Amino acid sequence: MVVIIKWVVLVAIFTLCGAIGGYFFKQATNDGFQVNKYFIKHLTIGAFFYGIGAILNIVTLMFLPYTIVFPLTSITYVWTLLISYYFLNEIITVKKVIGVTFIIAGSFLLIL
Repeated sequence: MVVIIKWVVLVAIFTLCGAIGGYFFKQATNDGFQVNKYFIKHLTIGAFFYGIGAILNIVTLMFLPYTIVFPLTSITYVWTLLISYYFLNEIITVKKVIGVTFIIAGSFLLIL
């Protein structure tokens, strides 16, 4: 049971890193695609989080089958909804929640 919890936590962390990376990429383009300090800073932070997420994903793939790990990356959508709501003030509709719920449910069906 402890081993399963360890992998669940690792998957949660690498999917969160991916979602945070995407958030900073979004922030980088707030002023359009202008190469300036703001853009470079946010692009760098985004790449850092994406990179950490990718490395943790690779570590996970060393120990778990691809058919399990890849569907679980859909957890990124949950993090994205939360980040969008809390940090970008986006409206999260019932339709979006249902859609993400179906994606997550489908992913878990694949790994069972």
